[in-house]
Amino acid sequence: MVCGGFTCSKNALCSLNVVYMLVGLLLIVVAAWGKGFGIVSSIHIIGGVIAVGFFLLLIAIVGLIGAVHHHQVMLFFYMVILFIVFLFQFGVSCSCLAMNQGQQEKLLGSSWGLMSKDTRISLEKKLDCCGLFNNTQNQAVFMSDLHFCDAPCVKKSPCLTCGEKMLQHSSEALKILGGVGLFFSFTEILGVWLAMRFRNQKDPRANPSAFL
Repeated sequence: MVCGGFTCSKNALCSLNVVYMLVGLLLIVVAAWGKGFGIVSSIHIIGGVIAVGFFLLLIAIVGLIGAVHHHQVMLFFYMVILFIVFLFQFGVSCSCLAMNQGQQEKLLGSSWGLMSKDTRISLEKKLDCCGLFNNTQNQAVFMSDLHFCDAPCVKKSPCLTCGEKMLQHSSEALKILGGVGLFFSFTEILGVWLAMRFRNQKDPRANPSAFL
Protein backbone atom coordinates (compact mmCIF):
# COMPACT_ATOMS: atom_id res chain seq x y z
CA MET A 1 0.00 0.00 0.00
CA VAL A 2 1.45 3.35 -1.07
CA CYS A 3 1.08 6.13 1.51
CA GLY A 4 0.20 9.70 0.70
CA GLY A 5 2.75 12.52 0.65
CA PHE A 6 1.79 13.86 4.07
CA THR A 7 1.74 10.43 5.72
CA CYS A 8 5.05 9.37 4.13
CA SER A 9 6.79 12.56 5.25
CA LYS A 10 5.38 12.19 8.75
CA ASN A 11 6.50 8.55 9.05
CA ALA A 12 9.96 9.33 7.65
CA LEU A 13 10.45 12.24 10.05
CA CYS A 14 9.27 10.19 13.04
CA SER A 15 11.60 7.31 12.11
CA LEU A 16 14.53 9.66 11.65
CA ASN A 17 13.97 11.20 15.08
CA VAL A 18 13.87 7.77 16.72
CA VAL A 19 17.28 7.11 15.10
CA TYR A 20 18.57 10.47 16.42
CA MET A 21 17.44 9.52 19.93
CA LEU A 22 19.37 6.24 19.72
CA VAL A 23 22.45 8.01 18.33
CA GLY A 24 22.29 10.62 21.10
CA LEU A 25 22.13 7.89 23.75
CA LEU A 26 25.01 6.02 22.07
CA LEU A 27 27.22 9.13 22.04
CA ILE A 28 26.49 9.81 25.72
CA VAL A 29 27.13 6.19 26.80
CA VAL A 30 30.39 5.77 24.83
CA ALA A 31 31.71 9.16 25.97
CA ALA A 32 30.88 8.34 29.61
CA TRP A 33 32.59 4.94 29.18
CA GLY A 34 35.67 6.71 27.84
CA LYS A 35 35.81 9.14 30.76
CA GLY A 36 35.35 6.30 33.23
CA PHE A 37 38.31 4.40 31.82
CA GLY A 38 40.92 7.00 32.50
CA ILE A 39 40.58 9.52 29.72
CA VAL A 40 39.72 11.85 32.59
CA SER A 41 38.63 15.44 32.04
CA SER A 42 41.83 16.34 30.17
CA ILE A 43 40.27 15.48 26.81
CA HIS A 44 37.56 18.12 26.72
CA ILE A 45 36.31 16.76 23.38
CA ILE A 46 34.67 13.96 25.38
CA GLY A 47 32.66 16.56 27.30
CA GLY A 48 31.70 18.16 23.98
CA VAL A 49 30.46 14.80 22.67
CA ILE A 50 28.30 14.30 25.77
CA ALA A 51 26.80 17.78 25.25
CA VAL A 52 26.11 17.08 21.56
CA GLY A 53 24.53 13.72 22.43
CA PHE A 54 22.31 15.35 25.06
CA PHE A 55 21.10 18.12 22.74
CA LEU A 56 20.56 15.64 19.90
CA LEU A 57 18.43 13.50 22.20
CA LEU A 58 16.48 16.54 23.35
CA ILE A 59 15.82 17.96 19.88
CA ALA A 60 14.85 14.50 18.58
CA ILE A 61 12.10 14.35 21.21
CA VAL A 62 10.92 17.83 20.17
CA GLY A 63 10.97 16.78 16.50
CA LEU A 64 9.03 13.60 17.24
CA ILE A 65 6.30 15.50 19.10
CA GLY A 66 6.23 18.18 16.39
CA ALA A 67 5.91 15.56 13.64
CA VAL A 68 3.12 13.64 15.40
CA HIS A 69 1.05 16.79 16.01
CA HIS A 70 2.22 18.69 12.89
CA HIS A 71 3.09 21.57 15.23
CA GLN A 72 4.38 24.50 13.16
CA VAL A 73 6.33 26.30 15.89
CA MET A 74 8.00 23.15 17.23
CA LEU A 75 8.99 22.08 13.72
CA PHE A 76 10.49 25.51 13.03
CA PHE A 77 12.65 25.46 16.16
CA TYR A 78 13.47 21.82 15.45
CA MET A 79 14.90 22.75 12.03
CA VAL A 80 16.98 25.64 13.39
CA ILE A 81 18.39 23.80 16.42
CA LEU A 82 19.04 20.58 14.48
CA PHE A 83 21.13 22.52 11.97
CA ILE A 84 23.15 24.06 14.83
CA VAL A 85 23.60 20.59 16.37
CA PHE A 86 24.82 19.37 12.96
CA LEU A 87 27.53 22.06 12.87
CA PHE A 88 28.75 21.26 16.39
CA GLN A 89 28.55 17.50 15.87
CA PHE A 90 30.48 17.70 12.60
CA GLY A 91 33.24 19.78 14.23
CA VAL A 92 33.51 17.60 17.34
CA SER A 93 33.53 14.38 15.28
CA CYS A 94 36.32 15.67 13.05
CA SER A 95 38.30 16.66 16.16
CA CYS A 96 37.88 13.16 17.62
CA LEU A 97 39.14 11.51 14.43
CA ALA A 98 41.99 14.02 13.99
CA MET A 99 43.46 13.58 17.49
CA ASN A 100 46.60 11.46 17.18
CA GLN A 101 48.44 9.43 19.82
CA GLY A 102 51.00 12.15 20.50
CA GLN A 103 48.29 14.69 21.30
CA GLN A 104 46.53 12.19 23.54
CA GLU A 105 49.80 11.49 25.41
CA LYS A 106 50.33 15.22 26.03
CA LEU A 107 46.77 15.68 27.31
CA LEU A 108 47.00 12.63 29.58
CA GLY A 109 50.41 13.77 30.83
CA SER A 110 49.14 17.24 31.74
CA SER A 111 46.13 15.75 33.50
CA TRP A 112 48.29 13.24 35.40
CA GLY A 113 50.54 16.07 36.59
CA LEU A 114 47.55 17.88 38.12
CA MET A 115 46.39 14.83 40.09
CA SER A 116 47.17 14.37 43.77
CA LYS A 117 49.08 11.30 44.93
CA ASP A 118 45.91 9.76 46.39
CA THR A 119 44.01 10.27 43.12
CA ARG A 120 46.81 8.58 41.16
CA ILE A 121 46.89 5.62 43.55
CA SER A 122 43.09 5.27 43.30
CA LEU A 123 43.22 5.35 39.49
CA GLU A 124 46.07 2.81 39.43
CA LYS A 125 43.98 0.42 41.52
CA LYS A 126 40.96 0.92 39.28
CA LEU A 127 42.86 0.31 36.03
CA ASP A 128 45.31 -2.23 37.56
CA CYS A 129 48.43 -0.42 36.38
CA CYS A 130 51.37 1.60 37.72
CA GLY A 131 52.62 5.02 36.66
CA LEU A 132 51.72 6.90 33.51
CA PHE A 133 54.56 6.47 30.98
CA ASN A 134 57.90 4.75 31.55
CA ASN A 135 60.14 6.86 29.29
CA THR A 136 63.09 9.20 29.66
CA GLN A 137 60.95 12.34 29.87
CA ASN A 138 58.84 10.96 32.71
CA GLN A 139 61.34 8.65 34.43
CA ALA A 140 61.49 10.49 37.76
CA VAL A 141 57.70 10.78 38.02
CA PHE A 142 57.26 7.14 36.98
CA MET A 143 59.69 5.84 39.63
CA SER A 144 57.91 7.88 42.30
CA ASP A 145 54.51 6.52 41.20
CA LEU A 146 55.88 2.97 41.06
CA HIS A 147 57.12 3.26 44.65
CA PHE A 148 53.64 4.15 45.95
CA CYS A 149 51.69 1.94 43.53
CA ASP A 150 49.31 -0.46 45.25
CA ALA A 151 47.55 -1.98 42.22
CA PRO A 152 46.67 -5.72 42.28
CA CYS A 153 49.09 -6.44 39.43
CA VAL A 154 52.09 -5.57 41.65
CA LYS A 155 51.74 -8.87 43.53
CA LYS A 156 51.30 -11.01 40.41
CA SER A 157 53.49 -9.80 37.56
CA PRO A 158 55.04 -6.64 36.08
CA CYS A 159 52.34 -4.03 35.66
CA LEU A 160 51.46 -2.23 32.49
CA THR A 161 51.70 1.55 32.68
CA CYS A 162 48.43 3.42 33.09
CA GLY A 163 49.32 5.46 30.01
CA GLU A 164 49.17 2.35 27.83
CA LYS A 165 45.75 1.36 29.16
CA MET A 166 44.43 4.92 28.96
CA LEU A 167 45.59 5.32 25.36
CA GLN A 168 44.01 2.03 24.37
CA HIS A 169 40.61 3.04 25.76
CA SER A 170 40.85 6.66 24.61
CA SER A 171 41.71 5.62 21.04
CA GLU A 172 38.76 3.20 20.95
CA ALA A 173 36.37 5.79 22.37
CA LEU A 174 37.54 8.57 20.03
CA LYS A 175 37.28 6.36 16.94
CA ILE A 176 33.75 5.21 17.84
CA LEU A 177 32.58 8.71 18.74
CA GLY A 178 34.20 10.31 15.69
CA GLY A 179 32.94 7.69 13.23
CA VAL A 180 29.37 7.49 14.55
CA GLY A 181 29.11 11.25 15.01
CA LEU A 182 30.45 12.07 11.55
CA PHE A 183 28.25 9.52 9.76
CA PHE A 184 25.01 10.56 11.45
CA SER A 185 25.78 14.28 11.27
CA PHE A 186 25.06 14.18 7.52
CA THR A 187 21.66 12.56 8.15
CA GLU A 188 20.75 15.65 10.19
CA ILE A 189 20.73 17.69 6.97
CA LEU A 190 18.15 15.21 5.71
CA GLY A 191 16.20 15.77 8.94
CA VAL A 192 16.18 19.55 8.38
CA TRP A 193 14.99 19.09 4.78
CA LEU A 194 12.28 16.60 5.75
CA ALA A 195 11.02 18.88 8.54
CA MET A 196 10.90 21.84 6.17
CA ARG A 197 9.00 19.79 3.56
CA PHE A 198 6.62 18.30 6.11
CA ARG A 199 5.97 21.67 7.75
CA ASN A 200 4.79 23.14 4.44
CA GLN A 201 2.45 20.26 3.68
CA LYS A 202 -1.25 20.54 4.39
CA ASP A 203 -2.60 18.24 7.09
CA PRO A 204 -5.55 16.37 5.53
CA ARG A 205 -7.13 16.09 8.98
CA ALA A 206 -7.06 19.84 9.57
CA ASN A 207 -9.66 22.47 8.69
CA PRO A 208 -9.22 23.31 4.98
CA SER A 209 -9.19 27.03 5.82
CA ALA A 210 -6.62 26.64 8.63
CA PHE A 211 -3.30 28.44 8.34
CA LEU A 212 -0.37 26.21 7.42
